[in-house]
Amino acid sequence: MKPVLPPRLRKGDTIGLFCPAGPVRDIRAFEGGINLIKELGFQIKLQGAFQNNDNYLADGDAARAQNFHALWEDTRVQAVMAIRGGFGSVRMMEHIELDRLQRNPKMLIGFSDVSALISGMISHANLVAVHGPVVTSLTLHDQQSVHQLFSLLTGEAEDLIAGKGMEILRGGNRRGRIMGGNLTTLVHLIGTPWDSSWENALLVLEDTSESLYRLDRMLTQLAFSGRLDRLAGLILGTFDPGNSDRLETLRLQEQVWQRALELTQRFDFPVWANFPVGHQAANFALPMGMEATMDSQTGKLRLHTDSVQVL
Repeated sequence: MKPVLPPRLRKGDTIGLFCPAGPVRDIRAFEGGINLIKELGFQIKLQGAFQNNDNYLADGDAARAQNFHALWEDTRVQAVMAIRGGFGSVRMMEHIELDRLQRNPKMLIGFSDVSALISGMISHANLVAVHGPVVTSLTLHDQQSVHQLFSLLTGEAEDLIAGKGMEILRGGNRRGRIMGGNLTTLVHLIGTPWDSSWENALLVLEDTSESLYRLDRMLTQLAFSGRLDRLAGLILGTFDPGNSDRLETLRLQEQVWQRALELTQRFDFPVWANFPVGHQAANFALPMGMEATMDSQTGKLRLHTDSVQVL
C-alpha cells in the first residue's frame, strides 16, 4: 500500500509545537523560530512543558507522548513540529499509539533525534513525514532551507538540487524510497519495534558532535549487519564535530565519505556526499517515505508524488 502524504498547509493554519526529547536551552533560538513561523503566516499552539533545567528531558516519557497525541487529535492543528531534538524521542515511543495516527493524517516535522518518531510513523502508520528543521534550528539554517521547508509543506513536492558543494562519490541513477535521518538515532533503533526496512531505500544519514571512531563504528555495524545490502542509494548529509572549525569539519567529512565507500564497494548503487541535510546551515526538508530518484548526471533528487497517496 502506498504511504499517505498528509494534507498540505495553507496560510493561517496552525502548527502544533512540542518537545519530543530534550528541553529548550536556547530561549533566543526558540523565540526566533516561533516568530519566523508567525511571519510566514502560520499560527502556533504550544503543548506541554518545553523547559526543564533539572533534566535532559523536557518532561516524562508518557507526558511527552501525551502532548504529541493531544496535538495530533486537535482538529485545529494541521501539522506537528518538534521544538528541538536532543535525546528522548525513542523513550516515549512505547507510549504512542502509532496506528491511531492513520485516522487523522498530519505533517510531522523534525530531524536529528526526531528520526526515531519519523521511522516509527513510516513503518507503523504508513505516513509520509518531513525530515527538516525544528523550531529552535529555524533561524540557524539558511534562507534557502527555510524557504524549501515551507514550500514542501504548502505546495507541490519539487526536485531538490544539492548545489555545488555536493560530491558524487559513486555515480548512477536509482529510484527508491527516502528513508533514514540521524545516524546515531537510527543505529539505536535496530532491534526495536520502531525500526524501518531499508530495502530499496535511498538512505539519508547525517550526524553532529560525534568523533570519527564513533561514526566509523556505527557505519561498520550497519554494513556488517547487512543493513546496507539492499539499498537503492546512499545520501550522506553533513557530519560535523560539533564546533565551527571548518578545517576539522572538512577532514571529518572526508574520512566519513572514505569509510562509506569502503563499506559499500561491492555494491553498484550511487553514493552522494555533503548533501544539504543535517545540523549545519543548509538543511533541506525531505518527505521521508516518498520515492525519489538520485540523478547523478544532474545532481538532482527527483521526487515522485506518484509513489504516495495524496490527500
